[in-house]
Amino acid sequence: TAAQSGDLVLFGAGDYKTVCDVLGALRIKVARDLGLVENAWKPLWVVDFPMFEYDAEAKRFVALHHPFTAPKIDDVADLQANAANAVSRGYDMVLNGNEIGGGSIRIHRTDMQSAVFELLGIGAEEAQGKFGFLLEALRYGAPPHGGIAFGIDRIAALMAGTDSIRDIIAFPKTASAQDLMTAAPSRVPDAQLAELHVRVVEPKDV
Repeated sequence: TAAQSGDLVLFGAGDYKTVCDVLGALRIKVARDLGLVENAWKPLWVVDFPMFEYDAEAKRFVALHHPFTAPKIDDVADLQANAANAVSRGYDMVLNGNEIGGGSIRIHRTDMQSAVFELLGIGAEEAQGKFGFLLEALRYGAPPHGGIAFGIDRIAALMAGTDSIRDIIAFPKTASAQDLMTAAPSRVPDAQLAELHVRVVEPKDV
């Protein structure tokens, strides 16, 4: 390594994700404790996310972003053979350690989307039942496309110097998702529930 006298070298052992999360949190704490974090705006792009993460309990891959993010691998056979090492075309914008935007290039080919579903344990029949409209649309030909969503509330919170977005939202909801300004959610009329074949079950302690 390039370590010199007086440098601190840390090693972690255990579950890969847990070790990465702990060392990442430690890195930030040490930087703050030693005054290494500059009082400045430091935006950056985070790219080259892993496409999948293997769930040992479910014995299958799960999508780290969402199942519609395109992989950097264009060949379906290569993706199936190297799923554990596949990299996605997802991207996040981070400002001073806070994610303020995220997006991805989407899958625009039916064969690739079907292959990703299969790797995620979603069979052809289930995929057709849940996402048949999407697979059919892709068969007609979709151009490569993508997008990004910015968290304006998070950006405003950073500008205001607060850790909670509730401080910059005019009428924030409570922890139980109630809007005290508009008294929402209000009771849904029985006629609307009947139309949707929905039944409300009241808690026993109410």
